[in-house]
Amino acid sequence: MRKEEVISLLNESGVNFLRVLWCDNANVIRSKAISTAVLNDNYEYPVSISAAQQAVPVMFDGVVNNAGLGPVGEVHLKPDYNTLSLLNYCQGHASVIGDMTFKGELWQCCPRNYLKKAVAAAAAMGYKINAGFENEFYLFKPTDDDTKPAPVDESLFAMAASMNVSGPVIGQIAKSLSQQGIVVERYYPEGGNGQQELTVKYDNALRAADNQIIFRQTVHGVTMANNLVASFMPKIFEEAAGSGCHLHISLEKTDGNAHASFGKYNMPSAVESFIAGVMKRLPALCAASMPSTNSYKRIKPHMWSGAFNCWGYDNREAAVRVITSPDAKSVSHFELKSCDASANPYVALASVIFAGLDGVENNLELPAPVDCDPGNYDAKTLAEKNIKLLPQDLGAALEELEKDEVIKKAMGEDFYRAYSAVKKTEWNYMKTFSIDRERKLLLRRY
Repeated sequence: MRKEEVISLLNESGVNFLRVLWCDNANVIRSKAISTAVLNDNYEYPVSISAAQQAVPVMFDGVVNNAGLGPVGEVHLKPDYNTLSLLNYCQGHASVIGDMTFKGELWQCCPRNYLKKAVAAAAAMGYKINAGFENEFYLFKPTDDDTKPAPVDESLFAMAASMNVSGPVIGQIAKSLSQQGIVVERYYPEGGNGQQELTVKYDNALRAADNQIIFRQTVHGVTMANNLVASFMPKIFEEAAGSGCHLHISLEKTDGNAHASFGKYNMPSAVESFIAGVMKRLPALCAASMPSTNSYKRIKPHMWSGAFNCWGYDNREAAVRVITSPDAKSVSHFELKSCDASANPYVALASVIFAGLDGVENNLELPAPVDCDPGNYDAKTLAEKNIKLLPQDLGAALEELEKDEVIKKAMGEDFYRAYSAVKKTEWNYMKTFSIDRERKLLLRRY
């Protein structure tokens, strides 16, 4: 959109404040707002933040050690006005997602820039990435104690009666998303009391990550307006279903032509190698796709969470589920189940793309698919099939990331240093937390 169009739209819509959003390394969505009365003179760089903002953990507003960032250095947020959204859940406000810039250039510690580099790397190899985040979240009635949240209902998976309870607010969320250009595809109650799933249409990789930011903001905004609490926290209750944020990905040729060759598993050879690359680096990728201590309370065998590093056709216990068409004659795309909404979507998606591209570049071969619950295999069979559990805590995932030169190189030295410092601080602070202590801290963070 041109500057004149943006300012005219904001004025005609009665917008007083334009929020410029960024998502930090702790996956906290933050914003500063500029008055539309002075936007014309500050259009390109309306707000700025300290460089130290990329060294702040999820627990508190304080700069972690060893991040390479501190109080010196000003980062200016440059809005991508293609992400402009009018916020019907907050009268007089609009939002836009900003790129972090330093001295006029895209900043190397910007998560959105990291994803842009991944998209460019794919394009240089002749590929386009489409993606979508599949969100699960809980709805609660407000209470005075976040350690004891009250779900809006008591229901089972896809229980029609639950839609009578949550349907009205879900309808408002869907309407708001639609007004912001995001197409809602499906809705159903999930397996936990008060748990919901709302899926949106896939888009190009950058837009998919932007949509995830807008999705979370919209769910929180609409539910707050209805005196409810929404949480994307991965594992809220020990005894109830966890909430994933499954990442759906497809790989297409940028020239629009079909893939030149097919592998032995009825997928284009490049797609098979891409998935093989993701699987090879999945233990390290967990530090980006499941980057909270709470994440690892969700990802357990027999819980449909993708606890084992394997793949299978339509296998919901495999970390990578290859999704077939309704006639089962072709493959549409694949889903990474070992991902949740504690992940910064730019960091998670970029890391997965770089891992997959490394697989394509090196012509990696997929192992055989798994056509059952791998959790039912005994230790001997798992070893014979080379099927391993994914890291069982954030500390182990960070150790895997430390050893992974491909992902570290893709991140770049400065970004890796800041990101890993934040995550190591979170791990050391919360590694002994019970789920009750995590819930008290994280319920409203995510």
